[in-house]
Amino acid sequence: MIKDSLNLQGVFPPLATPFREDGGIAYDLLESNLVRWGSEPLSGYVVGGSNGEFTSLTNVERVSLVRFVSDHVKGARIVIAGSGMPSTQGTIEMGVEMAGAGASALLVITPSYFKSKMDHHALVGYFAAVAEASPLPVLLYNVPANTGIDMPAETILAAARHPRIVGIKDSSGRVDKIGTVVKNAPEGFVVLAGSGGYFLGALAMGAVGTVAALANIAGAALSEILEAFQRGDIGKAQETQLRLIDVNTAVTARYGVPGLKAAMDMMGYYGGPVRPPLMDLETEPREEIRRLLVEAGLS
Repeated sequence: MIKDSLNLQGVFPPLATPFREDGGIAYDLLESNLVRWGSEPLSGYVVGGSNGEFTSLTNVERVSLVRFVSDHVKGARIVIAGSGMPSTQGTIEMGVEMAGAGASALLVITPSYFKSKMDHHALVGYFAAVAEASPLPVLLYNVPANTGIDMPAETILAAARHPRIVGIKDSSGRVDKIGTVVKNAPEGFVVLAGSGGYFLGALAMGAVGTVAALANIAGAALSEILEAFQRGDIGKAQETQLRLIDVNTAVTARYGVPGLKAAMDMMGYYGGPVRPPLMDLETEPREEIRRLLVEAGLS
């Protein structure tokens, strides 16, 4: 059964794409980051997600990054490839390309250009068509802050009936919705929290892991939350969660990818510049992030 064929429990960083100052992808520095991430207690990687600036990459670059990461891990870790495109056919074709590049599963964002028309029936039909043609298991990706579409629980549950749709990365921040989905989803359908800021709350509602920007720099701390929760040490899980909240907000909602990349540079990873239309962080917010990293015990 497809829903039981992929273990999605754990912590997955949505990898930041490293760019050189001339705008090209710095594969050598991605390799350096991967070596360091390899020593972290991570379950796998998401390549080509929002924090990877996928909307600023060419299709060739998106596939190339997945191939590079897949070749590096050699099957030792799960590689989830962001394959969402503006059209159904484009998403299907990208999924086939990602499978050929070595991905283990696909992460498919809600189509949002015609957002006013993306009602329950349109979204369920879209995901069913993509999953039916997909050579790989499919994860739904709900990120209303970027798409303007927040899939309600009933839409997620309807899409989850397809045997190739194995779970969702939900970045809505609604832990009550996570609970509703977990309670009513088909067997084997899993929920991954879309942010490190509410990981513990999501676990309490039945999530099995997280795809969190913060995992680029704090994979061990997020894994600590999961491990403490699993052994019943809720006090320890809460303590770790609380000290991560402010820095998580800084590298997500407040400063986004520029903030994440600045934090990576401060933590000894390579973050580097963002691609336009995003803009690199100025001095004052960088200093705020540096302070928050220290307060969180990360630096």
